[in-house]
Amino acid sequence: MIKPNLRRSSRSVYLGLACLSLALHLLLAIFCLSVLQTACVPPTSSSSSIPRAHTQHHQSVSRSSSSSSAASSSQKVPTIPQDEGQHGLNAKTLHPNEKDSFSDATERVKKLTGAGKVIQKVRSGSKLEALFKHPLYNLPRPELQEDDWLLRVKTNEHARDAGSEEEEQENSINSDSQWQSASQEEGYDKVSWTSDVETHPPWLRFHLGISRWELYSRKDPNLAQLTHYLATQRILAAVQKTGGTQLKLLMSFPNYGQALLKPMKQSRDAETDANLFYFSDFERHNAEIAAFHLDRLLGFNRIPPVVGRLINITTEIREITTDHRLSRTFFTSPVGNVCFHGQCEYYCSPEHPVCGQPHALEVSLAAMLPDLTLAPRRSWRSPWRRSYSRTKLAQWEKDPAYCDTVKQTPPYNRGTRLVDLIDMAVLDFLMSNMDRHHYETFEKFGNETFLLHLDHGRAFGRHSRDEPSILAPLQQCCRIRRSTLLRLRLLSLPGFRLSDVMRESLGQDPLAGVAPLLSEPHLSALDRRLATVLQVVQTCQHRHKDVIYNDMEGYL
Repeated sequence: MIKPNLRRSSRSVYLGLACLSLALHLLLAIFCLSVLQTACVPPTSSSSSIPRAHTQHHQSVSRSSSSSSAASSSQKVPTIPQDEGQHGLNAKTLHPNEKDSFSDATERVKKLTGAGKVIQKVRSGSKLEALFKHPLYNLPRPELQEDDWLLRVKTNEHARDAGSEEEEQENSINSDSQWQSASQEEGYDKVSWTSDVETHPPWLRFHLGISRWELYSRKDPNLAQLTHYLATQRILAAVQKTGGTQLKLLMSFPNYGQALLKPMKQSRDAETDANLFYFSDFERHNAEIAAFHLDRLLGFNRIPPVVGRLINITTEIREITTDHRLSRTFFTSPVGNVCFHGQCEYYCSPEHPVCGQPHALEVSLAAMLPDLTLAPRRSWRSPWRRSYSRTKLAQWEKDPAYCDTVKQTPPYNRGTRLVDLIDMAVLDFLMSNMDRHHYETFEKFGNETFLLHLDHGRAFGRHSRDEPSILAPLQQCCRIRRSTLLRLRLLSLPGFRLSDVMRESLGQDPLAGVAPLLSEPHLSALDRRLATVLQVVQTCQHRHKDVIYNDMEGYL
């Protein structure tokens, strides 16, 4: 009797323990569920309208900044929240309304770029797109007035103001009239242009888009049309261009446009011989292309658009040229390649030919500026011109205080001419261009205009060595534009690294499908030289107070 009772009592104990365990598990589950729900409840404060990704991003920045010292955190750039496909500030910050003062907007840009320490994450795959969406590349500009345009289509009203009825009938173009080509030359298109921009070819739109402050607007849709036109338009004529020291050709197109051609003379990876003087170096076609892209990335927009193109040296030069001096220099090499050398001061001989493979030749094609009869240009000797001598030094190379004299000399004693020249020196240093003896401006705008950045064939010669003397204008004058400095700082950030955006920008050129236009060592050299420029500016700021020229006041 005792054993059955013991078995029944044991089963009761086990059953009770099982029920107790189940109850404890249920209580634990309910407790955990309540905790998870509490953690997921969104905050009720005004910050609840911020997207979750932005909140997490802000928290991560807060945690990283709290772990650093106060001194270092004061130098960091605040990271900008981003939406999909956008980078930078909201619409109010990018385009302040009329109630915001210019100074307040300027302070916002200062806070955005600051010292450039914090990595700004680019959510889209394109660093180049993110760069051009940044506020520093979208600064509002004053509205251009009539005299701020280099060329304008003449209307009947302007013709009446300018002269007689005969001039009006001959020269004016109104909305109803047309300009029709009178040329009967074989191959040229029969064109009729009106005042409507849609009737103009890309090269004419480019000319009409030149203003007092830049050669082109980066946002102008015609820029893409112009580069496509240069890369694809049928070549109608080719002659050697006079002037200069090395071979250049002037190419004509059926729509009356023209382009300046520089041929490939050495491989892209070839470095300049260290024993050559800067004025004895070969010109490189890819240097012209890369210079245009670098100038655009710096926000200058002062180099005419340049593209690479693969042409047939026989059908697109030899068979169509009317230049007898050029045609006499063609020959076939021992391995069957078609070659020519033209006539010029340097490297125009059978020992330094330009050769196809056997007919294909890589070239650069640069858009031509308006004819000098329509838009005269003035050539200025650079104050920091080199001696172009194997033994002599220029004055600026011997006198550390040389800039004091320059600052007292017109036109460098007022306006923006000095900082314009320093912009050009920064560009030249980044691409190691020592061949800057003159620069040009459009006469119409007087001294209140930008400098044309022309002729960069000797740039990107050596990546293994930097030439600090190119930065002499910056080192001696200790002056730089605020907008230029802020963009340089931005390009030093990992999220916008200069070598990365340069690689991506060059990848858009037609010749990039053949081979990279700049080798990786050249791209790495850009980052190294950019750091040098920023270091020079920092050294200047330790020595002088008025290093920064504030060109952004009134623009924001």
